Amino acid sequence: MENSIHKIIPVTGMSCASCAMSVQSTAASVPGVQQANVNYATQALDIYFDQQKTDSEKIQKAIQNAGYDLILDEENAFDQQEQQQQEALIQLKKTTLGAVLLTVPVVLLAMVFMHVKAANWMMLVLTSVVLFGFGKRFFISAWKQAKHGQVNMDSLVAISTGVAFVVSFFNTVYPQFWQGKGLAAHVYFESAAVVITFILLGKLLEERAKSGTSASVKKLMGLQVREVSVIKNGIETQTNIADVLAGDLIRIKPGNRIPVDGEIIDGASFIDESMLTGEPMAVSRKTGEEVFAGTINQKGSFI
Repeated sequence: MENSIHKIIPVTGMSCASCAMSVQSTAASVPGVQQANVNYATQALDIYFDQQKTDSEKIQKAIQNAGYDLILDEENAFDQQEQQQQEALIQLKKTTLGAVLLTVPVVLLAMVFMHVKAANWMMLVLTSVVLFGFGKRFFISAWKQAKHGQVNMDSLVAISTGVAFVVSFFNTVYPQFWQGKGLAAHVYFESAAVVITFILLGKLLEERAKSGTSASVKKLMGLQVREVSVIKNGIETQTNIADVLAGDLIRIKPGNRIPVDGEIIDGASFIDESMLTGEPMAVSRKTGEEVFAGTINQKGSFI
């Protein structure tokens, strides 16, 4: 596998676990792709592909055709993804607020003021804006999925609300069809509007939670050691943590955060392992004992 390339690429446009499966299957179907895995939690595609048979642009095009996208900027791809997520969260807040403001009068007209003249026509106008304005994302996503013979949560939302709207529209425009048969021409505008609004609200809460999680992860990553003192041939040099290999000798000084899991071969100290165990008291560690990444060296120095 000399020509195999491994990349982790941010994915945009995923809204559910089914979307992640769709992106994964689409990427895996591209000729030259050897392995593809999508993590919905991190919104990233982990992929191996043969660079002589395909490239990142071809994989991106296939995923775009499925209704999603990749960020191929290798230098700050995840920063761009985070920025897009923040912008999407702001837009989602506005969309959800708008849907709520229009859904409330629809529900009141349907449940309280149903006998008001032209109530059905007013609900028709308001629900049209909720569905095809604030909720258009569901219909666009469902259409893209349908073109590829796939379905996701957006497909279910679009079908259910779309059918309710079409039936209600027909009964509003041509109620005589049912009245001539001695039946009432019922409308279900409030059902369609409420479904769209509640799902938008759920997505808003999900995005806020994901945004908070991302911030926490970034704070933890900020605690990671960037450089370490590596001893090679008796000479101590500062080395980037990414260049540390198994078997390297690392000097840990008082107050240092231990960068990697390892074993003490010379020296002893007290280690603050509270981040792992929750115990506030430092633990004594000496030659031959293991130390763990993220814990903090207290007083002694060791290798």
